[in-house]
Order: sequence, then C-alpha cells, then structure tokens
Amino acid sequence: RGAAPLAYALPEAGPTTLTVYDVLGRRVAVLADEAQAAGRHRTTLATARLAAGVYVAVLETTAGRQTQTLTVLR
Repeated sequence: RGAAPLAYALPEAGPTTLTVYDVLGRRVAVLADEAQAAGRHRTTLATARLAAGVYVAVLETTAGRQTQTLTVLR
C-alpha cells in the first residue's frame, strides 16, 4: 500500500521522461528523466502523499508520447 507500480516498454534506447500529472495539469512526480535502454522497465509511484483521484502518467521518448490513467483510492 502506498505505491502504484508502472511498467513500460521502450522500442529503442534514448532519452526518456515519465511524468505524473493531476487532473488540473499540475506535475506531481517525475519518475524517469534520463537515457534508458530499449526494453521493459518498471517503476513505482509513491501514492501516500497523493489525494484520492485520477492522475495521468505521460511517457515521452524519441519514439513518441504515451499516456496512462491512474486512479488513487483511499
């Protein structure tokens, strides 16, 4: 409890940013901001200090941008 796992796959190595935003567009966490190897990756979002609600994880790489919706429940 208190952490949400996030998994993602990169088709090629390169700069990677994984940022989480609240529904108002405010950045609440940066989970990755570095060059990463191609392949599967896992990280966790600490949710203990987040309010219950919906959040959006945005993965940005040279291959494009992907989003995933997260829901924090209390």
